[in-house]
Amino acid sequence: MKYALITGASRGLGKAVAIRLAKDGFSVIINYQSNKEAAEDTLRQVQGLGGTGELLPFDVADPQAIEAALEGWQAAHPDDYISVLVNNAGIRKDNLMVFMQDEEWNKVLDTTLNGFFYITRRLLKDMMMHRNGRIINMASLSGIKGLPGQANYSAAKAALIGATKALAQEVAARKVTVNAIAPGFIATDMTKELNETELKKLIPMGRFGKPEEVASLVSFLASDEAAYITGQAISINGGLYT
Repeated sequence: MKYALITGASRGLGKAVAIRLAKDGFSVIINYQSNKEAAEDTLRQVQGLGGTGELLPFDVADPQAIEAALEGWQAAHPDDYISVLVNNAGIRKDNLMVFMQDEEWNKVLDTTLNGFFYITRRLLKDMMMHRNGRIINMASLSGIKGLPGQANYSAAKAALIGATKALAQEVAARKVTVNAIAPGFIATDMTKELNETELKKLIPMGRFGKPEEVASLVSFLASDEAAYITGQAISINGGLYT
């Protein structure tokens, strides 16, 4: 059985990725922090499609919680390892920097950047020992272009892209690939408060993206066909920024 761990998989992009990877034959490990009901709905949809999965709650910003959760998983799966990791968990706390509070800055970086570090470091050894692994980091247009009111979010996502490029070179010889995906405006819970009517005017394709479109890119990067692609930050934004 091939296992894929998707952080922040209870809704939005993470949910779409979990469902798609289940279709691809992975047993999906659905991480969430607090929204158990939504995570259970993701699992039901996976199982409804004939896939397999399980829930694994922990806070990606808490290294002790990560260690406990992954130790428990490995104890229950002594002959298995997680070959695909999708670092999707992230939060936004938008504000102009002149008004930004310490908590707004730290929480965003803790979740996106530190979460990537804690989880990826924990799973890398097994991937390298098995000489097979896929690490896919969910970045953002904000991390490439920068967006006003998102200095914290842009900083976290830009750093994630830099870490992706560095780590890719460290582990390539062990046949572990590391890539980032940088979505633009995608129709999810995270963007529902935005003025979609006005923002669509800025997008050459004239619409927001679908979570399933991002999930399709994750599916490709997780596949054997993408074995020679590493260290890349791939934009998926309808032509908004090239």
